[in-house]
Amino acid sequence: MNHPELRIYVAGHRGLVGSAIVRTLRARGQATIVTRTHAELELTDQAAVRAFFRTERIDQVYLAAARVGGIHANSTYPAEFIYDNLMVQSNVVHEAWRAGVKRLLFLGSSCIYPRLAQQPIREDYLMDGALEPTNEPYAVAKIAGIKLCESYNRQYGTDFRSVMPTNLYGPGDNYHPQNSHVIPALVRRFHDAKAGGAGEVVIWGSGKPMREFMYVDDMAAASVHVMNLAPDAYAASTEPMHSHINVGTGLDVSIHDLAHLVRDIVGFEGRIAFDASKPDGTPRKLLDVSKLRALGWSASTPLREGLRRAYAAFLAAQVANVAA
Repeated sequence: MNHPELRIYVAGHRGLVGSAIVRTLRARGQATIVTRTHAELELTDQAAVRAFFRTERIDQVYLAAARVGGIHANSTYPAEFIYDNLMVQSNVVHEAWRAGVKRLLFLGSSCIYPRLAQQPIREDYLMDGALEPTNEPYAVAKIAGIKLCESYNRQYGTDFRSVMPTNLYGPGDNYHPQNSHVIPALVRRFHDAKAGGAGEVVIWGSGKPMREFMYVDDMAAASVHVMNLAPDAYAASTEPMHSHINVGTGLDVSIHDLAHLVRDIVGFEGRIAFDASKPDGTPRKLLDVSKLRALGWSASTPLREGLRRAYAAFLAAQVANVAA
């Protein structure tokens, strides 16, 4: 449903998810989208966040701002990953409540679930076992975000919702050689290897772990869908805790097969070697998305097509960077 009169704040609008949410809202005719860059609004600064909400008269918030990264980044900067995410979430949720924001959507991560959770992972498996050590600080912060929304709903009667996306990729991704997630890391390595005429690309881990991947514009569409659900429909789907909803495709692929698929799309003709001395992370991570499907939404972008679009966006960004 289109509500052009609403003032919607997208926190983290320059990131992978936030930029996709902005694209989706604009495509649906949402006229008043409020954004702030990191330089304009430091979300770890409570006074600055309070002043923002006091003056901007926000109706809805998409909380997509977060410090994110892959295994290497999480292992190298655990303090930043837990501190920054806790502070951003706490400030935005609390000040949104103080300002009377009607509805908020918190975007978490599937890493909130136990490392050895039964597959596919249902929402009620949360806090039912030990987390994956390589990203535990980030996961703890995201669990705290869910509990923030739950707690404010219980105590103050707010309508703060949470969605837990699977692994995302697409336009606006971070292609840093060390600090990126698996798909952008693979795209960057194969692209650089092709450009440099390398004969081999080495991939961290055994290639055996199974992962689920969703094209980010599908995630954005799901987020808008969940945000616009009637309160009764959302509450009924998340009973008894008025908690969170998984967002994924319901399909997974091995890192081995993913690497070969990305290699084919990039056009690298060399060998792939897997370095089993490096950590694999969680053995398998597939979300149960039956709640989301029951609410009338399913992903629509096949993995190969999504990867093709992602690589095209990467190439366009490379050209733009050279031109700049």
